[in-house]
Amino acid sequence: MESTPVAIYPGKVGRKSAGFHPTLWGDFFATYKPTSLSQQACTHKSDSWIRQRIEELKEEVRGKLVSATDLVEKLLLIDAIQHLGIAYHFEKEIDEALSHAYDAKFESSELDAVSLRFRLLRQQGYRVPADEFSKFKDGNGSFKATLADDPRGSLSLYNAAYLGIHGEDILEEAILFTKNHLKSMQKSLEHPLEAQVSRFLETPLIRRMKRLEARRYISEYEAEDACNNSVLELAKLDFNLVQSIHCEELKIITLWWKESDLLKLGYARDRIVELYFWIVGVLFEPHYSRSRLMTTKVIGLLSILDDTYDVYATLEECRQLTDAIQRWDSEAAEQLPEYLKHYFLKLVNTYKEFEDELAPEEKYRVSYLIEELKKLAKCYLQEVEWYAIDFVPNFEEHLNVSLVTSCYRMLACASFVGMDDVATKEVFEWVATFPDIVKASSMISRCLDDVVSAELERKRGHFVTSMDSYMKEYNSTVEVAMKKLQTLVEDAWKTTNQAFLKPTAVPMPILERPANFSRMMEAMYKYVDAYTNSTELKDIIALLFLQRIPT
Repeated sequence: MESTPVAIYPGKVGRKSAGFHPTLWGDFFATYKPTSLSQQACTHKSDSWIRQRIEELKEEVRGKLVSATDLVEKLLLIDAIQHLGIAYHFEKEIDEALSHAYDAKFESSELDAVSLRFRLLRQQGYRVPADEFSKFKDGNGSFKATLADDPRGSLSLYNAAYLGIHGEDILEEAILFTKNHLKSMQKSLEHPLEAQVSRFLETPLIRRMKRLEARRYISEYEAEDACNNSVLELAKLDFNLVQSIHCEELKIITLWWKESDLLKLGYARDRIVELYFWIVGVLFEPHYSRSRLMTTKVIGLLSILDDTYDVYATLEECRQLTDAIQRWDSEAAEQLPEYLKHYFLKLVNTYKEFEDELAPEEKYRVSYLIEELKKLAKCYLQEVEWYAIDFVPNFEEHLNVSLVTSCYRMLACASFVGMDDVATKEVFEWVATFPDIVKASSMISRCLDDVVSAELERKRGHFVTSMDSYMKEYNSTVEVAMKKLQTLVEDAWKTTNQAFLKPTAVPMPILERPANFSRMMEAMYKYVDAYTNSTELKDIIALLFLQRIPT
């Protein structure tokens, strides 16, 4: 006998359905036993020897950074170190070298050198004027046609131009000029330049996930004429060492996920490995281990919360859950339906565990995280209430809510909770104001998500997207709405670049978190929703966590 459909919303029958595919990884990482460093590197040397070798190489590379006298040579070395993912070992030396590079007289007319200096200094927060590239224009105000004969210089200018801020028209022109020429010459280039041009035309260097880019660049660097053997060896050994740390953390987080007993909520996406990958893109360095684990737990619980509001709970259940989150005490669980009681208690208890793990002078941080969660829950509920009455808000009204439900505002705060002393109370006060770089990160998240998922959301009968709101308000086509969102993404990246220019509101390590969250949207939502459709990420996850680099 068929059961009577449950009335969820006015005019709507039955719970929504998402049909998410099951986890691709199961218990793999919970039982995975990484090989020793020596086995990873395919060498007979002991693990202790490898660790000692890493320390020796760090001193060698540090010496090269300090002793290099030619400015361009030093800039090339810094670029390689950053690109290979080992810059965290040399922050002091790189900062001093770039400070000198900013102050030193520089009159090069080489496109590659000028572009490299501009990019490295802008990344470090120096206000290098964009009109330095005026020297590469002809009398008509266009970039000289002869620049097209310099593919490496063109690629360098292309990547540098993406460090632009609002109002720098010359960098917009540089992007168009170099993009067209790089596309036309791409097939005639040799390795590794051809691979780099192909990759960066898809997503420029400054917007790429740093850990993944380092993994891909290591083999390319080995083929370059300027390859430094000590830098290369350090990059390989360090990658394998950090990979082993990540695998140990993956085991911890996978066991936590399994033991949480939240998987019995069959409507939610089971993606804890993909979520850990997401957070590795935000903080990959070894010293961020505590923050990585905490933030992965936060985003894991948020993923369930998102699916609860989006695809399963009734309107009344959403209201009950929102109220429980506002109250934030264990007794509030009693007002919830049975299937949500365990989830809510796990949420409260996990945040309590964060407090227990933090030092006495750090415990206040969790209160800021809870406040962000309360704001998020209210915005989730607003989206459900709009859906319940078939209401399509105007574009601005939608963004006021959906920038919050992108979760990036809360996740930025979450990433600071487990960081070291750089995350001061002033930093938490700052992030609570929804500062420009966090808002920009949220905008990138919202727009890229909506562009790739809008059609699917309409077919499944889920919430209206920002594209739907734009199309209704301005009576536009899908193509026009998509172009608007893509323009907002470009504007948000310029806002992000602006936030890094000195003097900064907060220290650079803090700014890097929302910027890295933005980079992860480029990695995961470029063409499809690769989080939901996680088969798109399987090979990348295997590359970063399972495939060792022989040395």
